[in-house]
Amino acid sequence: MAEWDLTSRMGQYLDRHLVFPLLEFLSVKELYDEKQMLKGKLDLLSNTNMVDFAMDVHKNLYPDKDVPQTLKDKRTDVVSQLKYLQSETEIITKIFEDPEVIRQVQSSRDGRQLFEFLSKEFGFQSKMIDTLYNFAKFQYECGNYSGAAEYLYFVRVLLLSTDKNFLDALWGKLASEILMQNWETALDDLTKLKEIIDGNTFGSALQNLQQRTWLIHWSLFVFFNHPKGRDLIIDMFLYQPLYLNAIQTTCPHILRYLTTAVITNKSRRRVVLKDLVKVIQQESYTYKDPITEFVECLYVNFDFDGAQQKLRECEEVLVNDFFLVACLEDFIENARLLIFETFCRIHECISIRMLAEKLNMTEEEAERWIVNLIRNARLDAKIDSKLGHVVMGTQAISPYQQVIEKTKTLAFKSQMLAMNIEKKLGLKTDTTTNTWGPE
Repeated sequence: MAEWDLTSRMGQYLDRHLVFPLLEFLSVKELYDEKQMLKGKLDLLSNTNMVDFAMDVHKNLYPDKDVPQTLKDKRTDVVSQLKYLQSETEIITKIFEDPEVIRQVQSSRDGRQLFEFLSKEFGFQSKMIDTLYNFAKFQYECGNYSGAAEYLYFVRVLLLSTDKNFLDALWGKLASEILMQNWETALDDLTKLKEIIDGNTFGSALQNLQQRTWLIHWSLFVFFNHPKGRDLIIDMFLYQPLYLNAIQTTCPHILRYLTTAVITNKSRRRVVLKDLVKVIQQESYTYKDPITEFVECLYVNFDFDGAQQKLRECEEVLVNDFFLVACLEDFIENARLLIFETFCRIHECISIRMLAEKLNMTEEEAERWIVNLIRNARLDAKIDSKLGHVVMGTQAISPYQQVIEKTKTLAFKSQMLAMNIEKKLGLKTDTTTNTWGPE
């Protein structure tokens, strides 16, 4: 199933440390030759300070060869530099261990005011922030993500938003929390970074587009692990025009993840499916896979046999996707429900025998499945046991939900109008590079 693997596309927009979990997952799935995977890991490690890890990978890749002298020399250099940076930051870390400083940092809303307090009480200097930032980045490159996150927290509080390291510190903090799987904190950091990017305080329209593209990819780690993630991914990717525009412009493959989030979202699926279908149709010439094609078969072509075939392919895609493997059961269950609802809505009533064929079930399994759906109040339908038919009812959308979604639609149209006006004004763009994030 390497045909549908998106790792090479995703890696373009991820920090190299965030690529390691994806490679480990692919190794377990055995989608690629193991030697090629090890070479890929070694290449990624070449620009980090995780020398011991690189040595282990080299031994696995070339068991009959000695570890290269270059790696041994690099290890010596890394240890030496680490000791130097530790001595440079020792006085700074002691300041931040003071109980009063901790209290001030936690309660402070103004970085400048906090800096003045530290300067007055502890002789803190602005160059110490840069020293702390450099040490945090070095710790991150060594794979010490907890240390990096701790120091970057202080850096982020003290730095002005105009500082050259401010944005990189936010990216580094987010990456560290993701790699430690601190999903609640990672979501907070993701939200802060999004606010800064959306504030458009640092560059051109093209720079903003690049930053949003990176944020979209990094957010997948958070959204597919946080309890509220499937709602958040719909709100951000489908109903915020700047992010939908980024997906359509630079990374239409993200539609796989948006589609999965919609299909597995039981509370909002009915309301947002129509908007999702429009986007999938618009982008079908640039990207498609079994997951997006399943929706197209069902809601555009009303091809139920095609949808059934695509559902089988979806299972293979999901089980081999790092972000989606945990969604497999939810996706299959909800996709079957969508086939069932759509088929019954078109035909008003349907024989259980025919339904069982469409869902690839026995008649007994199909009837039990429908009974459970009705019993759990997830389906408005009745079973006529004598005739062996299922008759669908109508499910009205809550008026409150209608108001919410229509408001989102109005906001969407307003932002699209503003974007069109900006385009007509002829905004100039140039390129940028995130020194912490993707290279």
